[in-house]
Amino acid sequence: MNDLTLKNLRKEFPGHDGGANVIAVHDANLEVPRGTLVTLLGPSGCGKTTLLRMIAGFEEPTRGQVLFGDRDVTNDPPNRRDTAMVFQSYAIFPHLNVFDNVAFGLKLKGMPARELRERVQRVLDVTGLSGYEKRSPSQLSGGQQQRVALARSIVMEPRLLLFDEPLSNLDAKLREQMRVEIRELQQRLGITTIYVTHDQVEAMSISDVVVVMEAGHIRQIGSPEDIYARPKSHFVADFIGKANFLWGEVLSADLVTIGSHEVAVQPHDHPSGQRMQVMIRPEALSIDRTEGQFKGTVERAMFLGSILECVVNVEDVGRVMIDIPNPVAFGRLEVGQEVYVTPIPGLPAVVERQAG
Repeated sequence: MNDLTLKNLRKEFPGHDGGANVIAVHDANLEVPRGTLVTLLGPSGCGKTTLLRMIAGFEEPTRGQVLFGDRDVTNDPPNRRDTAMVFQSYAIFPHLNVFDNVAFGLKLKGMPARELRERVQRVLDVTGLSGYEKRSPSQLSGGQQQRVALARSIVMEPRLLLFDEPLSNLDAKLREQMRVEIRELQQRLGITTIYVTHDQVEAMSISDVVVVMEAGHIRQIGSPEDIYARPKSHFVADFIGKANFLWGEVLSADLVTIGSHEVAVQPHDHPSGQRMQVMIRPEALSIDRTEGQFKGTVERAMFLGSILECVVNVEDVGRVMIDIPNPVAFGRLEVGQEVYVTPIPGLPAVVERQAG
């Protein structure tokens, strides 16, 4: 059973000074199974927040459908959609203490006092806020305020939990901690969750499914592993992590030529003889001082602790990035040093540029 289905969902806004309408979301289709955490990922202005707001009922679609299970909620107001949203700004009430912030929605629903106290306390325990009940928001850290916002949402036991860039206001270390906590809590409670972010690492680390968006279009839907290793377009490959893009000619369903060498790639359906881009992640290239497939010269070698980040100018190919694991054991590389580079067979992927 899908908790959420989007069918040809489109949103247009009036153009400036009577000009043509601006299409913020182009006919989006998406199915979200129950208990799944789905991330809407893309750069600023790609339409991900607009899509989330249509799911929540804060924006009315130009056309298309929003279904919760088999129920069409396209024209339902937000308060009839059984969703809860956690905002970037937390949006907690400064005049209420932690307990009353979390209990606010339950009080509006008229829940009996005893049941309300039990449910709020249970959620405070789950979110690590037990003992903070009487504190005001001004006495809390940013991470604690975000937990209050999260507790206030999940205490309502919504069908869908929605996040709009919830960690953007936190520092890097706290952001990493909070995304782990959100993921663990979501898995423990089994709440279907839609999470908007522009942070690739955040999306890859917490998601069951990643939806990559560009200019209002959904470009690819897949697991974090599929999105990273098997991107369908140049945009997706370039937006997710680091990548080398090398031009090659297709020989067969799993072989291309790059420069004067044949390279084994992931299976694809592009016709032989076609000139295509080949995406190779920096960690999908090995480097050797004495032998290998491509000969090159080291242009840069930066020690980053867990990896040695190199740039090598490869003959007949150009500059490529290479990440060498365990650099202490590998040893130093000097600028100008001659080395040999070999793609790890089957990891490079053939990609194409995505039309608008």
